[in-house]
Amino acid sequence: MNWKYLSLTVALAGITAAAPAKADQLDNIMSAKTLRCATFADVPPFASPDPKTREMAGFDVDLCGAIAKELGVKAEIKPVSVEARVPEVKLGRVDITVANLAYTLSRAEQIQFSDPYYLAKEMLIVPADDAGKTKADYAGQRIASTKGSTSEMSIKLNKSDPLTFQDTASAYLAVQQGKARGMVANTMTTTKFVNESKSKGKEMRMIEEPMLYQPIGIGMAKDQPALTAKINEILHKLDESGEINKIWDKWLGPNTEYKMTRTDKVVPLAQLKFDPIP
Repeated sequence: MNWKYLSLTVALAGITAAAPAKADQLDNIMSAKTLRCATFADVPPFASPDPKTREMAGFDVDLCGAIAKELGVKAEIKPVSVEARVPEVKLGRVDITVANLAYTLSRAEQIQFSDPYYLAKEMLIVPADDAGKTKADYAGQRIASTKGSTSEMSIKLNKSDPLTFQDTASAYLAVQQGKARGMVANTMTTTKFVNESKSKGKEMRMIEEPMLYQPIGIGMAKDQPALTAKINEILHKLDESGEINKIWDKWLGPNTEYKMTRTDKVVPLAQLKFDPIP
C-alpha cells in the first residue's frame, strides 16, 4: 500500500470535512431580521440625506424598504461611494446593492445581478452655447463624470477623456467652471442639472443621442441561488402590483422636476436587447 498516497488522501478528506459550507445569505437575513442595503451616499433622487431629517431618502432607499417589507425584515441603509457599490457586496458588508447599478460584464464576473427593473441611459450635457450636436463631436474632449461609474465607461468608449469626481455635483461644477467641456450621468441627474441651469449658473443643454444604454438591477453576492431567486420574485411582485411605479412617480415621475414616466417592466436580462459594457 502506498502510505504516502493514503496519508495525503486522508488529509485532504479532513480538510474537506472541516471546511464549512457557504452560509445561506437569505437564511442569515431572515435570522437577523435585517436587510443591509448599499445605496449612494449623496446622489439624488436615488439616495441622499434629507435636508430636514438627515435620514437617507430617495428612489433606491424606498425600493430597498419595499423589498425588506416583502421579506418581513427591516431595511438597514448603508450609504457608499459610487465605486464601492460592487466591493461592498462582494466583501459581504451588505446583502444587496440598490444604487442605480448598471449591468456590465466586469461587474457580472464579481457579483450576481437581479432581473433589471429599468433600462437607463447615460446622457451628455454641455453648455447651451456649445457647438456639438452628437456624441462623436466630443471624441478626444475632456468630459466629467463620477469615478468608477458607467458614466465614466461611456466616456472612454466614446474615445473622450474622462475627468472623474466622487460625486455628480463636483463633476457638474467642473463643467460650470470650464474644466470640462461636458458631463455624463444618468438621465435623471442630467435632467435635473439642465433644469437648474436655466436659473442658476451657466445654462446647459442635453445632447439627444445617448452615450450608452444600460439595464439597471440589484447587486448580490454570487453563489446565493436562494437570495437571487427571492429578490427576483419580489421585484416581479412589486412590478406587477404597481409598487415600483408608485415609488418611481414619487421621485422621478411627471409631478417631479424630472418628469419621467417608467414604461419598463421587470424581465430577465436575456430578454433585453443591448450591447453589454465590458
